[in-house]
Amino acid sequence: MDRIDAMKVFVTAVEEGSLAGAARRLKRSPTAISRALNLLEQHVGVELLHRTTRSLRLSEAGQRYVEACRRVLFELEEADLIAGSERSFPRGTLTISAPPILGEELLRPILDRFLKDHPSVSVRLLMLDRFVNLVDEGVDAVLRIGHLNDSTHISTRIGGDVRRVVVAAPHYLENNPEIEAPSDLSKHQLIAFSNFGLESWSFPPQAGTSIPRTVHFTPRYVVNSVRAAAASAAEGMGVTRLYSYHVAKYVRDGRLKIVLPQDEPPALPVHMLTPQGRASVPKVRAFIDFAVPRLRSELAAIAAEAGSLG
Repeated sequence: MDRIDAMKVFVTAVEEGSLAGAARRLKRSPTAISRALNLLEQHVGVELLHRTTRSLRLSEAGQRYVEACRRVLFELEEADLIAGSERSFPRGTLTISAPPILGEELLRPILDRFLKDHPSVSVRLLMLDRFVNLVDEGVDAVLRIGHLNDSTHISTRIGGDVRRVVVAAPHYLENNPEIEAPSDLSKHQLIAFSNFGLESWSFPPQAGTSIPRTVHFTPRYVVNSVRAAAASAAEGMGVTRLYSYHVAKYVRDGRLKIVLPQDEPPALPVHMLTPQGRASVPKVRAFIDFAVPRLRSELAAIAAEAGSLG
């Protein structure tokens, strides 16, 4: 069996989480999938997967090898598509990543419309609360909130004014000590979301100083879901910190109130990142041209709403 094909089988099996899932996606028999993996393991000389018919787990060698396979397949597809770009039209699978709420509520409707206009394109939307390595994970474009470090990727700024806000339910605030400065948070029950700090929150320096203010705490509640943090805060379980668009609907209907607005860090920009050279691939170019103006419009509305929240 061709080694490139075996690599595709291996990566697909990892992404699907089982041999049966890989067989369905690739429209092959489970026996053919298993045979391809066996031949690949024989070629590299190590076990890549600990597997059963229902589940699989990467070995230590497999964790390193799957990243290498993704890079090879990513660059091979890019070379093929760029070589034929003059006669090519948008086609193939487009892999996009975004933070969960931004991906679900903002990007997903735009992708729905994009797919209707481009019947030869398929989409894998990965909604992840972590930084994605675009090349290693085979991602064509990613939405990222925050200031960018130096990068070899192409970045397109599509919005700004995403606030980091501290919120609590009005009835919680009425029955607990006032929050007039970041240091007052030490007197409160805190709901910590993993991406915003599990043991401390940082605030800008006071006027006349250059040292950021850091509040250390032991959280009462730790969650890894934005929706869970916002909902629990709205139920009066404590104080949490999230992005402004995470809590906008709760603030609008009065279930949450923003505290310490005068102590918020500067608002954050939103960028779309694409690997070097990938923007010239027809499916990626078509997505960028379609999505960027629509995302800018939506993010401008979010920024305007954030400014009115208080």
